Amino acid sequence: MLRTNLLKRALVEGREVHGVMASLPTAASIELIAEAGFDFVIIDTEHVLINPETIEHMIRTAESYELTPLVRVADSDPKVMLRLLDAGAQGIVLPSIEDAETLERAVAACRYAPTGQRSLNAGRPGSFGKYPLKDYVTRANDQIMVVAMIESRAGVDNIDAIAAVPGLDLLLEGAADLSQSLGVSWQTQHPDVIESLQRVADSAQRHGVPYCAFLREPQAQADWRARGVRAFMLGDERGIAFRALSHALASARSSSGDMPS
Repeated sequence: MLRTNLLKRALVEGREVHGVMASLPTAASIELIAEAGFDFVIIDTEHVLINPETIEHMIRTAESYELTPLVRVADSDPKVMLRLLDAGAQGIVLPSIEDAETLERAVAACRYAPTGQRSLNAGRPGSFGKYPLKDYVTRANDQIMVVAMIESRAGVDNIDAIAAVPGLDLLLEGAADLSQSLGVSWQTQHPDVIESLQRVADSAQRHGVPYCAFLREPQAQADWRARGVRAFMLGDERGIAFRALSHALASARSSSGDMPS
């Protein structure tokens, strides 16, 4: 059954939410993220190879914890998005959106008529036809999220048109790829990158679209909060786990010299 999208509700209510990217292709990763207390997870299929059955298991695991499962796709292929939504994804994250037309087509692919063109199917989100199809269609259109990532100079230049697209639920920054597009590769704190991110956030605010920022620096969250941002990404679970493991090992090695032989 298609559940209430708790992330979408929180954003509408202006509550602060925290998410993380799931890059390990296993449902156990989702369990760890959920038990840690995150509000939403983005299952990454852009940079990660995950078979369809595993994605569905990851979505199902998120549902069992009331963790909102979104899926980042590699591109805006309607058939791929259709299968992910039919598997139970509560939202699609679109990488590197650069123009309003591409986003409009993606929104149409993610929603049923009359607001979209999504192919009708009463699979697991529709409880396999347990309830009237017209009720499921209405609920699905209300609960599914479309998230656009802005990761290039073109996306920033066209942000006002992108942010104005009906059906857009969240704008997510992609500073790493954006830095490359701006000619300052991997310098995510470069003034040109920061200025571009601020342009995107300002446009989001003007158009009433929530903005989601990655937290890369200690002061970042306070700065974004002051600008009215309430949605935050903490990176991906691989990086978080690597840093925690590295810190634990370094601490153990540094203290071992003080131990008696």
